[in-house]
Amino acid sequence: QVQLVESGGGLVQPGGSLRLACAASGRIVSIHTMAWYRQAPGKGRELVADIASGGSTYYADSVRGRFTISRDNAKNVMYLQMNGLKPEDAAVYYCKAVAVAGGVVGYRDFWGEGTLVTVSS
Repeated sequence: QVQLVESGGGLVQPGGSLRLACAASGRIVSIHTMAWYRQAPGKGRELVADIASGGSTYYADSVRGRFTISRDNAKNVMYLQMNGLKPEDAAVYYCKAVAVAGGVVGYRDFWGEGTLVTVSS
């Protein structure tokens, strides 16, 4: 199996910045795409950004230009630099990895437990 642990969430004022990290561990054979999702209270989980193993990225329109996704393939770590945070960015942020785990055939989705981001003055 693959375990994902998010970190870096917290309370920030509007306009502030946070950097989230997601560390993958376990019986990792390979990781293809890694992604950040978020879920605000009363809303569904939405894709924020993703990054393929080769480095190509996708951003939701709501965060493009403010958030930057990156990853360190050697360390199996993904980051989300969030600048210009707005109250509507407040949510639980989840990490997802599409990976092959040892002893399992094919790619599967693995999820972290989430980290809370609060944007408030």
